[in-house]
Amino acid sequence: MADNRLYEILGVNRNVSDVELKKAYRKLAKEFHPDKNPGAGEKFKEISFAYDVLSNPEKREIYDRHGLEGIKEGGGGGGFGGGASMFEDLFGGFFGFPGMGGGGRGRGRVRKGEDTMHPIRVTLEDLYNGKTTKLQLSKSVICAKCSGMGGKAGANQTCRKCSGRGVQVQLRQLGPGMVQQMQSICSDCHGEGEVIRDKDRCQECKGKKVCQETKILQVYVDKGMKDGQKIPFRGEGDQTPGVEPGDVIIVLQLKEHDVFTRKDCDLFMEHDISLTEALCGFQFNLKHLDGRDLVIHSKPGEVIMPGKLKMVEGEGMPIYKHPYDKGNLYIKFSINFPENHFASPEKLKALEELLPSRPHTEIPTGEDVVEVSMVDYEETKSSGYGARSEPYDDDDDEGHPGHQRMQCQHQ
Repeated sequence: MADNRLYEILGVNRNVSDVELKKAYRKLAKEFHPDKNPGAGEKFKEISFAYDVLSNPEKREIYDRHGLEGIKEGGGGGGFGGGASMFEDLFGGFFGFPGMGGGGRGRGRVRKGEDTMHPIRVTLEDLYNGKTTKLQLSKSVICAKCSGMGGKAGANQTCRKCSGRGVQVQLRQLGPGMVQQMQSICSDCHGEGEVIRDKDRCQECKGKKVCQETKILQVYVDKGMKDGQKIPFRGEGDQTPGVEPGDVIIVLQLKEHDVFTRKDCDLFMEHDISLTEALCGFQFNLKHLDGRDLVIHSKPGEVIMPGKLKMVEGEGMPIYKHPYDKGNLYIKFSINFPENHFASPEKLKALEELLPSRPHTEIPTGEDVVEVSMVDYEETKSSGYGARSEPYDDDDDEGHPGHQRMQCQHQ
């Protein structure tokens, strides 16, 4: 039976022309290239291998006649069972797009490890004044004793189960012309592609190639930084042989403040004053985030209305990377009114003479005029429509409760 696996990888038939073959390859290469799809490295290698064979007239003829074994015997690599060297032998670092002027673009590219996130809790004072703190973390580093080999020289052997690929590839026939490809991490080498015999393993790392190390990082929180801002430490992530270490990224998490709320570079707060202060003026002391005492006062003759928002210019947060420039401080005022009956009639009359005159209201007269009094709303909550008794009973309504009460009175 003819071997069609390379054609199936590119999604073409055996009679595909060179033009259609190149078009199919370009489409797949763009989709699975490591620059755009970092997790599809193995898939991209298979696509590149398939195109390298089928785009070469000699290799394609050998493959059509003898399959992958013919390619192997002809010096073209080891097919799907030839390990990582299969791709290196065939196209020696080729990762560009053939025919597009990009040959060798990815040559020598080193895979980068994953970044590690670490949250740090900071106060608003820390972001206002700046802060230096230390972070202790545990990370994997390449074993110094075996230089990341896992054992003595020559102890590493290619895994027989996966042929050094680190993954096992299985092709399952679903139907005529339909093949499903499945990959799984090799159970013998755990994705390493290599195995080391127990007696040859490094005594320091036990053959794992890496050891655990405690690292202390100095974290500088600059003035004006914000909640959620990231501070990267390049290359401080876990180390793995043959992989560029990822970054350690510090993420700032702001604690809630008792007085201030931050919005961008501005600070907001609320302050309560008495009615006397609202009408006659006030001053109060505010302890700022840097320890300074701000004496805040109203202008002479200024009346502060409930909910009034006032601004103190230049007393907000420092601007990141421009710490001498600051936002503004905004204060929202609430008025504490006195309790009822706080003054005698004589004092009320004297107060009224100082305040603006009342608006004149024309009071109507006549039989239809009723004078009523007000009570606090809380006092009326217990009484509702359902608790009230009907003032009138309908004698004609047999089912009305009032009719029953009248019958009981006659018994």
